[in-house]
Amino acid sequence: MITTIAVDAMGGDFGPPVTVPAVLHCLQHNLKLQIILVGRTPELHACWPARHELELQRVEFLHAEQVVEMNEAPAQAMRAKKDSSMRVAINLVQESRADACVSAGNTGALMATARYVLKTLPGIDRPAIISSLPAIKGHTHLLDLGANIDSSPEQLLQFAIMGSVLVKATEDIAAPTVGLLNIGVEDIKGSESIKAAARLIRNTSLNYQGFVEGDGIYHGVVDVVVCDGFIGNVALKTSEGLAQMIRRSLHQEFKRNWYTRLAGLVAMPALTAMKRRIDHRRHNGATLIGLRKTVIKSHGGADTLAFQYAINKAVAEVDRQVTDLIQNEIQQVLQETG
Repeated sequence: MITTIAVDAMGGDFGPPVTVPAVLHCLQHNLKLQIILVGRTPELHACWPARHELELQRVEFLHAEQVVEMNEAPAQAMRAKKDSSMRVAINLVQESRADACVSAGNTGALMATARYVLKTLPGIDRPAIISSLPAIKGHTHLLDLGANIDSSPEQLLQFAIMGSVLVKATEDIAAPTVGLLNIGVEDIKGSESIKAAARLIRNTSLNYQGFVEGDGIYHGVVDVVVCDGFIGNVALKTSEGLAQMIRRSLHQEFKRNWYTRLAGLVAMPALTAMKRRIDHRRHNGATLIGLRKTVIKSHGGADTLAFQYAINKAVAEVDRQVTDLIQNEIQQVLQETG
């Protein structure tokens, strides 16, 4: 089956110099993939590497003059930039010309536009943002990562259902474990909202494991960790900053003198393996989960490798029909809970 992805080629910190080569790489490794590259076509053609006419047969260049800036207010972008590469790419999904959209653009504008154009699934109050983080045991999926600053117990239940379905579909885990992020694992701890959410989730067929503390995200104690967007975004940004600090500190220490340089050479295989394991680029691509169609948000600072992972994530979710599975699961849980 052919999968068609609409790519907002102008989004992010770098635009076409990153998005276009990433698209070419994905096309070379997936013969069932088609891409609609949306943006200022002269810039897109200029970034297309020479001698790749074969892949061009599976690419459509669609001109969109406007670009949503990274610091632009979401409401302003929706009103004033209806011909932006982001909006046009999302429209293609709504019109069924594409199966999914991938963008590295302004997160707020992407969420607002996608929600306005595509709408949420029946039974879903608000979409959430979910992505995977490296853990001792594989990786952990965390949501919400910033779409909803404050969430009700009912919305946290919806997040838990959606996260569980996504992991079940894309990771081939029969019954993904689910936990609520809290300040302790004891039932008496946490806000009244968190306690209420725990009661709701416990009364479903989800594989709920209880409360999870912050360190549990990286221990991999559960497959899906649920929280509101404020906490999730702080956890994500803190993690990214910590990973960068560790990499830079190791680099500085191994360059201190010739003894440490020698030690660095000896440790190089282990360091390379560790770097690959915690490389945030290989976890790039956050799903705007809860929409009627698939939308993937790439990190704004993504390089070519990272953007490839975002595209591949979109393909995987389309192939596994994640949105349909979420809709079915939501309806089932609503019936269970009355």
